[in-house]
Order: sequence, then C-alpha cells, then structure tokens
Amino acid sequence: MDRAEVDRRIRKLIEPFNKKGVTITDETTFANDLEFDSLTVMDFVAEIEDEFDIIISMNQQAEIENYGQLVDAVYKLQVDPS
Repeated sequence: MDRAEVDRRIRKLIEPFNKKGVTITDETTFANDLEFDSLTVMDFVAEIEDEFDIIISMNQQAEIENYGQLVDAVYKLQVDPS
C-alpha cells in the first residue's frame, strides 16, 4: 500500500470527526484546526488502528501534530510494523 492509499483511507475515517468541515491538508493540525479534544483523538486513533490493523503508541501519538505526520506514521507502520 502506498502513501496515497493510506491518505485516501484516513480521509474517509476523518470525515465524521471533522465537525467544522475543515479542508484537510498535510498541514492541518488536530488540536488547532480541527479542535480535537483528547477523547476525539482517542476515538480517531482507535478507528485508524482498526482500519489498518496497527498500533500507534502513545509516544508516536504525542509526536503527531498534523495530518501529514499522521499519514506518514501510518504508512511507516504499514511498511515496517516493528
């Protein structure tokens, strides 16, 4: 699976969480642009983990601030889950 496919699948998952209809770009931030609170982040991460059959560690989550970083992290976990 390439990065574009990961991006496409995550875009589908984020739709129900994007309450303000923000245009999603790689620079879109979860805290500021999308106004995700911690519970929303947990729910969204759970959706991604289920969709891609991966685990995103708390350390990884703490480093992800924008959409592009999320796509890159999920893509890397798909390629090299270790």
